[in-house]
Amino acid sequence: MLTPCPGVASRGKLRIMCSVGMDSFTLHLTCTIRPAVEADLPKLEWGGQYCHFRRLFRQTFEEQRAGRRLMLVADIGGYPIGQVFIQFASSDSSFADGRHRGYLYSLRVMEPFQRQHIGTRLIEAAEQVLRERGYTWAVIAAAKDNPRARSLYERLGYTVFSEDPGYWQYTDPEGIVQTVVEPCWVMEKRLIPQQEAIR
Repeated sequence: MLTPCPGVASRGKLRIMCSVGMDSFTLHLTCTIRPAVEADLPKLEWGGQYCHFRRLFRQTFEEQRAGRRLMLVADIGGYPIGQVFIQFASSDSSFADGRHRGYLYSLRVMEPFQRQHIGTRLIEAAEQVLRERGYTWAVIAAAKDNPRARSLYERLGYTVFSEDPGYWQYTDPEGIVQTVVEPCWVMEKRLIPQQEAIR
């Protein structure tokens, strides 16, 4: 709480403030990675930060219900503070082909929870889902203007195999089609050793 410092007079509209009663303590929080449920959809907007993706979240959730995608969230206290989505099949088979290659995308973690390895755990959980379904490869894209993402993926064993102009569109809550251009590196990782994949 900030209160006027004793003996300090107001100067016009500016009042010099000092901190009183500051305290800090450690929180121990449990984070669970799980599939998204319908009640998560408004929470994925993160208080309005991603409200422009409202229709996209709904569409992705309906595709999850149909078995074509999976939305994984990192949950703390019933709130999704991180996410990664999986696309099992795509019109571009170099990303996802419904059998051997699955595409991980939309990875994000709330800023206060970054650098706590939550992004890594989300990717590892998504990879495990693909392994359990018999997929051999995981594919992920790193925006060219986001070297931290590429560095993370490389640490996790991904290598660049292609580039993509990153052109895609979505419909915002007002029904207006928005265009996004995000040039990216396309990266892949073998999930199953080659000897096992041959069997």
